Amino acid sequence: MRSGSRHSVIIVAGGKGLRMGGDLPKQFVPICGKPLLMHTLETFYRWDPGVSLVLVIPEAHEAYWKMLYRELGCQIPHKIAYGGATRYHSVKNGLAMIGDSELIAVHDGVRPFVAHEVITACFDAAATSGAAIPVVSMIDSVREISGSGSRPFDRDRLCIVQTPQVFRADILRKAYEHPYNEKFTDDASLVESVGHTISLVEGNRENIKITTPMDLKYAEWLCDLCINN
Repeated sequence: MRSGSRHSVIIVAGGKGLRMGGDLPKQFVPICGKPLLMHTLETFYRWDPGVSLVLVIPEAHEAYWKMLYRELGCQIPHKIAYGGATRYHSVKNGLAMIGDSELIAVHDGVRPFVAHEVITACFDAAATSGAAIPVVSMIDSVREISGSGSRPFDRDRLCIVQTPQVFRADILRKAYEHPYNEKFTDDASLVESVGHTISLVEGNRENIKITTPMDLKYAEWLCDLCINN
């Protein structure tokens, strides 16, 4: 991978993340001896050691993260921004920590299995079009629900959105000048709302967002598979 010195990645883990169960936020749940968030950090560092990394975590979790970072001997350079009331506010706080950068990616902290080829493809597509996101096709049959019932829907017209979502820096910064609206479910929806077309890149199915105990079991299996291979 060419030098990423003009590229930045905001890794968002700004929520409480307790859907996993218990008191430990999901980004700190361990798999293969390390918290999920550290695996994600390492994924991007292995992709390009020159990339600028910003972690967005709740202020109350900073001391715990630094303790884990120190005790596990992690030496990956990164900045820390504090999470906000919503994902929108968390990303905005992360943006404030980024200096001169050509392209900025936003990635979920609990997606540690994004393929390096997907990261590269998203950055390359964003360099050309200004905005790119990874997606995978629908496999299951789907139905559209209405007040009178439901009907089959053509799954070929749908796709599942993943991260990292990569944007030209000036486009993303300008989009985040607009006030928060709950309809912005991700960065692509915000950027699209201000008039920019989103390019789609083929993602990888292992790149799941780990939010439930079942997801965690799958993540442990994937992690073991990667280590043993």
